[in-house]
Amino acid sequence: MATDAADFASYQFSTRDHPERIRVPLWREHFARCIVHADIEPLTEVPFQADASLHAVQGLRTLALKGTSMRFNRLRSNLADGDDSVGIIFCSSGRSRPSQRGQDVELRASDAIAILHSEPVSVTYVEGLQFGLAVPREALAQRVTNVEGLVMRPIWHQAEAFRLFTAYLKSVFRTKALIAPKLRHAVVAHIHDLVALAIGECPALGESSASAVVAARHDAAIDYIAIHFQEPGLSVQSVAHCQGISPRYLQRLMASSGSSFTERLNELRLQRALLLLTRPHAGRRRISDIALEVGFSDVSHFNRLFRARFGDSPRGVRFARRGSGGAAPS
Repeated sequence: MATDAADFASYQFSTRDHPERIRVPLWREHFARCIVHADIEPLTEVPFQADASLHAVQGLRTLALKGTSMRFNRLRSNLADGDDSVGIIFCSSGRSRPSQRGQDVELRASDAIAILHSEPVSVTYVEGLQFGLAVPREALAQRVTNVEGLVMRPIWHQAEAFRLFTAYLKSVFRTKALIAPKLRHAVVAHIHDLVALAIGECPALGESSASAVVAARHDAAIDYIAIHFQEPGLSVQSVAHCQGISPRYLQRLMASSGSSFTERLNELRLQRALLLLTRPHAGRRRISDIALEVGFSDVSHFNRLFRARFGDSPRGVRFARRGSGGAAPS
């Protein structure tokens, strides 16, 4: 899984479907030594279990891991593969302990750290979900000075650059942007930029016009709206405040994706309302209650928007479902 892979490649590995007696040998030979070029040592007496998902494109590879406790050792003999990438280890949950250059650091949920693949390293995976990515050292060397001096330094999960980075990664995987050839190059370049910002001691990002920051801030705002869209008081001002940016900057971010804040908010609310109206036993609820639940304080306004979006009124959609076999109102 080299970082210079020309096309998108995906690899799934699980020990679940294999007899217990061959799980460790399979994991060690087919995954550890052939794929990640490391040795693996189980650290528990309970039956060994591991699930891994890897993705690779030119300039980037990622790994998601969950299983029983184990230690990854990238020894000097493994360095012959010539991998000079910089790895970033995230503890999404649980714990892990990376060791390199005589330093041992314990990572807990939401912590992260950078390591060098060109030097011996040990990573003790303890529990929970661990996520890692690797980018070429050259890509980072073009963006930060003294890459080697930035490894084995815990990355504060509350730092603005790191929060934007993780929000952007979540969006990339949710939308499967790396699979799309037309998006892949820009997405990888953004990830390189955001890794550099996250591991470096960068100043506050502010309302930067840098494409990676714009993309990350946009995705962070979209995620926030998707979580809070049912709140009646959600507004450009409230979202901008929570994101640490101005309302005007937020509006520009939203416009960059082809829809305004209001259009995005209304679409989420209307789609949720449609779901509620077409659920079994939906006829037992008043339409005004559904409108309020999804965030509309004005029922007449909700009715107008709903008809414009779906070509029928909320009541008409409900009756159409009842006519096709849905639950009748009480």
